[in-house]
Amino acid sequence: MGGWGNIVGFLLGDRDSVSGQIAHRRVLAVSGAMSVALFLAIVFYLRQISVAGSPQGYLYLEVGGTLVSFCYAANALVRFRGTHDRTALILAFGFVLSGIIETVGSFGLSDSLTSGALALSQIPMGWMVSRTLLAVLLLAAIVVDRYMPTARQPSKETAAALLVVALAAYLTSAAFLAAPAAPVAHAANLLSRPWDLLPAALFLIAAVCFRRRLENDGVKKGAATLFDHSLFIVALLNVVCHASAAFSRQLFDGPFFFAELSKTLSYVVMLSGALLDQARLFEQVRSMAVTDPLTGLSNYRRLISVLEAEVDRSRRTQHPFSVVLLDMDGLKLINDQYGHLTGSRALVRISKILRNHSRAIDTAARYGGDEFALVLPEASPDIATRVVSRIRERLSAEPEHPALSVSAGVAAFPADGDTPEKLLGAADRALYAMKHHGRSSVQSLTRIAACL
Repeated sequence: MGGWGNIVGFLLGDRDSVSGQIAHRRVLAVSGAMSVALFLAIVFYLRQISVAGSPQGYLYLEVGGTLVSFCYAANALVRFRGTHDRTALILAFGFVLSGIIETVGSFGLSDSLTSGALALSQIPMGWMVSRTLLAVLLLAAIVVDRYMPTARQPSKETAAALLVVALAAYLTSAAFLAAPAAPVAHAANLLSRPWDLLPAALFLIAAVCFRRRLENDGVKKGAATLFDHSLFIVALLNVVCHASAAFSRQLFDGPFFFAELSKTLSYVVMLSGALLDQARLFEQVRSMAVTDPLTGLSNYRRLISVLEAEVDRSRRTQHPFSVVLLDMDGLKLINDQYGHLTGSRALVRISKILRNHSRAIDTAARYGGDEFALVLPEASPDIATRVVSRIRERLSAEPEHPALSVSAGVAAFPADGDTPEKLLGAADRALYAMKHHGRSSVQSLTRIAACL
C-alpha cells in the first residue's frame, strides 16, 4: 500500500504541477493581451487627437538618451574588467555605436530644421540604422553567450566582441544602404511606418530569449541578477518603441514622441540596472574580502580590524572586553580517519555553533586552520568563560558523527593586553596551556575558557 500511495502521490503531484503551469500560462496570456490592448488604445488615442511635440523637445530627448547610453557603455566596460561578462562588453560597443549614429543624425535633423528642408514624412536613416543595429547586437550577445566558448584571455574576449560588433554594424548599414528606397511615412496607411516592424521583431525575439534565460536561471535557485532582468525590460521597451513608431504618421506627432520616450526610458532602465548590479557585485567582493569562504565567519583581516576598533572604543569608555581563541581537537585524526571532506564539515559545524551562540555585537572569526576567535564586547572573563562552556556543551550534545570538542583560551582587555597583538598572544598562551599542560587551577579557569 505504501508503494501505491507513493505512486499516486507522485502522479497527483505531477498533475498539480501541470495544472499550475497551465494556469501560469493563462495568466501570462491574459496579461499579454491586456498589455497589447492598452498599448493600442494609447497609440490610437495619440494618433487621433493629433498631439505634436516640438523639435527642440525631440532633440533634448535624443541628447539625453545619447548621454545615458554613453554612461552605460562606460559602466559595461568596467563590469567586463571585473566579470568578463561578454554580453555587457558587446552591448557597451553597441550602445556607443548607436549613440554616435543618433548624435550625427540629430545634428543632421537640426540642420534640416534650420534650413527648412525637412520633410515631416521622412524617416531619419540614423534612427533606423542605430535602432536595428542595437537589436542585432542584443541577439548577437545572446548567441555569443550561449554558443561561443569562454576564452581564458580577456584580450581574446575583447577582440571577439569587436569582431561581432563590426560585423553587425557592417551588415546592418549595408542592408539599409542597399534598400531600393528611403523609408518614408505614409500617413494614409494604418501602419504608417512598416519599416519599424523590423527592429520591433528583432527586439521581440531578444525579449523572448532573455525571458527564457531568466526562467532557466530561476530554476538554478535565483541565479538571475538584476542586470539580467533589466535586459529583458529593455528589450520589451524597445518593442513598444518601434511598435509605436510604426503608427507614426509624421515626425514629432504623438506616436513618434511615445516611441522616443520608450527608447529613452529603456536606456535609463539599462543604466540603472547595470549600476545597481554593479553595487551588488562591489558589496559581494567586499564581503568576500572579509569573510572566510568555507565557514562564512569573518576572516583574519576582519578580526584584526574589529579588535583595533574595539580597543579604541574600550579605551574611551573604560569598559572591558574579552577575546577567546578556540582550537578544534583532533582535526588531523578526523582527516586521516574520515577524509578531508568530513574534516571541512567539522569546521563548518563549529562555525555554525559559534554563530548561533554569539550576540549581534560579537564577532566570530576563523583565526586560521582549525582555530577560531570570538570578540566579546562589554564582556568580562567570567562571561567569556560561560560562553565557551555553552559552546562546548552544544558540541558534546550534537548527534552528528564524529563527535567534536574544542580547547579555548581567554584574554581580557586591558588586564591581558592593550593591543590586538598582545590580546591574541595572551589568549594563545592560555590556549596552549590548556591544550598541552591541562592546568586546572582557579586562575586558569578565569583565563582559559572553562575547558575543564
